[in-house]
Amino acid sequence: MSDVFHHLLDTLLSEREHFNHIWFASDQHTPPPFSYQVNFPRLEMVISGEYINELEDPELGITKVAIMPGDALYIPPNCWNKPDWDTDCSVLSLLFGRRQLGFSLVSKARAHTTCHDVQKHSIPTRTGHAIDHILSALNALAKEPIQKPMDAHLLQALLSYSQQMLSAPSQTSKKRSEDLYQGICIYIQENFHRPISRDSIAKRFNITPNHLSRLFRQQGHMRMADYITWVRIERAKFMLKKYTFRLHEVSTRCGFQDVNYFYRVFKSKTGLTPSDYRAAQ
Repeated sequence: MSDVFHHLLDTLLSEREHFNHIWFASDQHTPPPFSYQVNFPRLEMVISGEYINELEDPELGITKVAIMPGDALYIPPNCWNKPDWDTDCSVLSLLFGRRQLGFSLVSKARAHTTCHDVQKHSIPTRTGHAIDHILSALNALAKEPIQKPMDAHLLQALLSYSQQMLSAPSQTSKKRSEDLYQGICIYIQENFHRPISRDSIAKRFNITPNHLSRLFRQQGHMRMADYITWVRIERAKFMLKKYTFRLHEVSTRCGFQDVNYFYRVFKSKTGLTPSDYRAAQ
């Protein structure tokens, strides 16, 4: 799997010394429902086709843009984008988690209702190195209204770092299990707002549901279902502090289809009702 991403990064580094356009996501406006919004940075590049997204524009507010091959989209932590997925496109995403660097290649044909080719891979990242400074600089530049030459240099540095991490020596079976577990955690953090389950996650990562449960018993500190709930409650806490959503909307945006169930789970995990939690902030 890593060979696919290594080849893509080699191609991008050789062909894209300059980006045609660099889009930066923001979070000044309330995100539309089903937006992607996580607490780690992401970089998305179109391999082919046209990638339609809703993003924030400093002057126009929320607007729809077409991201093309040669462009890049950088999403700082807790900022959002909303892909349309209604065109033919293939998109490479790099996800810079605290412990893992995630790679995702998604291909979508307009005629298909779902993505027909999804490949995922993850490797350990290195904190305390240049990567932290690169991401911090990009997060700061994302707040600037005008694209600068430094933006492209920093994105090139991100691609080079990711390529170097992929070139690291192959790991032991035990280490690969740890990486798979971390990759699944990243996937859950990306898709907490969707109706994900043990079976759907196992299918996405091409493993059996029992293997998935075993991974969480061996590598994690909680069961997979508890981890999904933890991610959703953490995002609910963020939304209650950040936005003025009604409780049923927070519930839906965090993957809880029943607001009463969300209410009970939130109180059991935090000791407060969602309303009391918001009032205490």
